[in-house]
Amino acid sequence: MATTSRSMTSREVNGSAMAAFLGGGIGAFAMGAVVMLNEAGIFAAPTLYAPAGGVSGRTTLATIVWLISWVVLHNRLESARDRAWPRWCNDPDPDRAGCAGDVSARLGML
Repeated sequence: MATTSRSMTSREVNGSAMAAFLGGGIGAFAMGAVVMLNEAGIFAAPTLYAPAGGVSGRTTLATIVWLISWVVLHNRLESARDRAWPRWCNDPDPDRAGCAGDVSARLGML
């Protein structure tokens, strides 16, 4: 029986997972930004469901931003080595993507 072994020192880069993590961070930041803009009176999110009030519009906008960022990042990072994207996309680093997603989510929670 033939066995295959994989090196434990090499890491496989999963662009789809990085896109999901970054997209989640961007969505969380968008939610925080929309709430801050709404509370400052700069931007009033529309009320989509009257019993919920303005929170329905704020969460819908943040969800749209999250989905768009996730789709765009997924398309860019899924097969990054096959395309001529900017340098950071050609060799995606999971540690940097994780850090960026975490920082943007934390900024959204401020």
